[in-house]
Amino acid sequence: MSNNQYIIEVKDLTKQFGAFTAVDHITFEVKRGEIFGFLGANGAGKTTAMRMLCGLSYPTSGTGTVAGFDVRKEGEKIKRHIGYMSQRFSLYEDLTVLENMELFGGIYGVDKKTLRERAATMLKRLEFYDERNTLVGSLPLGWKQKLAFVVATIHKPEIVFLDEPTGGVDPITRRQFWEMIYQASSEGTTIFVTTHYMDEAEYCHRVSMMVDGQIKALDTPANLKKTFNAASMDEVFRTLARGAERGD
Repeated sequence: MSNNQYIIEVKDLTKQFGAFTAVDHITFEVKRGEIFGFLGANGAGKTTAMRMLCGLSYPTSGTGTVAGFDVRKEGEKIKRHIGYMSQRFSLYEDLTVLENMELFGGIYGVDKKTLRERAATMLKRLEFYDERNTLVGSLPLGWKQKLAFVVATIHKPEIVFLDEPTGGVDPITRRQFWEMIYQASSEGTTIFVTTHYMDEAEYCHRVSMMVDGQIKALDTPANLKKTFNAASMDEVFRTLARGAERGD
């Protein structure tokens, strides 16, 4: 099944909770270095699908590999090759910026010397080095968000999963965050991002759109707009979502 061109390969991946099918036979591939948008309304099944890809939940049926590892059998190996950032950012508010970076870098197995060098480089790039000893709890939301992304990528993972990472922040900060995503992608990291902000779909190389647990469309933003004769990705999504039974 594996093809070196693809870092994620999924076929008929399904997750059921009793009689409820949260993810319904989804099939797709993600290329290495790609920014892949995984879009859908709340309740569409995005987070459930992502949890299976991250080795945090086992599929009911279907197959898949992430970074060459089987989602059914090798969840622990998958976790060592990915970065993950949730909506809640997963930072420790009572630790400083640098302490958070050192803690998570250590968990990911980065040696202390390399960790110090990477932390300094990343913080200077963000023009945040002077705040390295500031408690995370006192930071504005936008800075927590940027720090969470840095923490999720400090071990230089092959792929980073971002689960609605820009929820609740202002448009300027969202744009800055996407600049960080482009930077990581240009350095070879694959980005798998879920969002319900349809304008963010325009920033992705390719986009899949989930409705009621199924992928209803998958293509580049330009091709999707052309296919659906739409002026925006929001219009594409509204067209696809009209028949949705599950919603926000």
